Amino acid sequence: LDSAHLPIEAQERAEEEMRRLRTTPVESPEYSVLRNYLDWLTTLPWSKSTPDRQDLKVAARVLDHDHYGLDEVKERVLEFLAVRKLKPEHAGSILCFAGPPGVGKTSLGRSIARAMGREFWRFSLGGLRDESEIKGHRRTYIGALPGRIMQGLKACGSNNPVIMLDELDKLGSDFRGDPSSALLEVLDPEQNHEFLDHYLDVSFDLSKVMFIATANALPQIPEPLRDRMEVIELAGYLNAEKVQIALRHLLPKQLDRHGLKRKDLSLTAPVLRTMIQNYTREAGVRGLEKQIVRLCRKAAAAVASRRKVPGRVTIDALPKLLGQPRFATDMDRRVRVPGVVQGLAWTPHGGDVLYIEAAKIKGKGGLKLTGSLGDVMSESVRISLSYLSSHAADFGFTFDDVTNHDFHVHFPAGAIPKDGPSAGIAIACALVSVLTKRNFPADLAMTGELTLVGEVLPIGGVREKVVAAQRLGLKRVILPAENRGDVEELKKELVKGLRFFYVEEFKEVYDAVFGKKAVRKIGRRRRVNGNGNGNGKG
Repeated sequence: LDSAHLPIEAQERAEEEMRRLRTTPVESPEYSVLRNYLDWLTTLPWSKSTPDRQDLKVAARVLDHDHYGLDEVKERVLEFLAVRKLKPEHAGSILCFAGPPGVGKTSLGRSIARAMGREFWRFSLGGLRDESEIKGHRRTYIGALPGRIMQGLKACGSNNPVIMLDELDKLGSDFRGDPSSALLEVLDPEQNHEFLDHYLDVSFDLSKVMFIATANALPQIPEPLRDRMEVIELAGYLNAEKVQIALRHLLPKQLDRHGLKRKDLSLTAPVLRTMIQNYTREAGVRGLEKQIVRLCRKAAAAVASRRKVPGRVTIDALPKLLGQPRFATDMDRRVRVPGVVQGLAWTPHGGDVLYIEAAKIKGKGGLKLTGSLGDVMSESVRISLSYLSSHAADFGFTFDDVTNHDFHVHFPAGAIPKDGPSAGIAIACALVSVLTKRNFPADLAMTGELTLVGEVLPIGGVREKVVAAQRLGLKRVILPAENRGDVEELKKELVKGLRFFYVEEFKEVYDAVFGKKAVRKIGRRRRVNGNGNGNGKG
């Protein structure tokens, strides 16, 4: 007890339990309970801290060595370290890295701990439903233990580690309590200096701990938790960035794990680019790493059996080594018939192209929808058809063309749920395409909410959608005029090679897609403020 350097409250509780332990027979079940409690109380790092690394240049070098890109995230981390250097007792904010799988959220947390010279402990929250996992079980229960936070501190051996709360958006709740509510006390800088674990029943100061949370879908995190964190969004990587990540990090790591040398397997940038385009479809690099692992296994098998090793892999050898390409890169194939349009969608896994198919059948103006649609997206289809019916003459068909046909609108793939208002203008273009029998340009995609009077409203997820357009080789993107500011905030690398059309009404969309003249100059009827704070997702 003397060497544990306990705070006053914990010291008094320990002495009280020691007195009970002295009077308790060794063969009594209560003896082991008291002994375990005292073991936990005395082994926790109440006053043990690891010194923070104060040299920001060294911290910057560590972050750059471990991760390619992510400049905004690194800058925010260095700002945090600078504040800690100037005012060590400052209660910093809780960071939350949000983004699609495979973009480096968890590994970035490890790098931050290494840059700061602190211990690192990761706690996965996926599927957690029991509040006691956070705050511990009371000692009245058989086999009671402290919560995972206290267990992590004991494992680290210091009271100022970096603790990563992984998959925060996948917390659950049931009759055993709500873990998200228990985390409020952990993550609130105004409360966590007196965190009370049910097992210990004494306060522990968590203010020196740096908490980092990760999530894929921010809307699934309860609002009270989101308010206590500073969210840093990590968008998907461009293909060029994926190539560099593979050459600098993924390939050397897998060669080492498989006991291979560079002469046994080497990949060039063109080969990696082909792998990314034909064998993966993701915002991160997890799928790319799996393909590299497949190549490493084949090389390892060749080395072990003394057969000819792959060596320098060529593009022509990929089908033999990895099988036929899983994803088509020919965008023309999907839009070669009238009625098929390319929209841009936001998903928890990053941006993607959303194909919309429309067909007309002889009928009486009926409408059929398929593709696992939510209520909002279903309403967007009805709004588009109503708008086009009332303005048929403006778009090259007649009102009778609408009333004398039934329409079927389908959103592949049918098994994936879809919702949100941002596909409105793309849906309207699909209907115009099938009514006028004109093909949609293969190098163009669009996103924007359409109203019943033809106005185009701002949407969300612009960064992810632009990254998807860049990744898939598109050349032109149509966006609402009020999202211009979102695009201007993006780095030049993200918009390189893309031409943007900013529209306020659907007639401008029609001119850009089907009309012979260029998009009309944006009118002055509605002022564009450039903030682009749309909330649509789809």
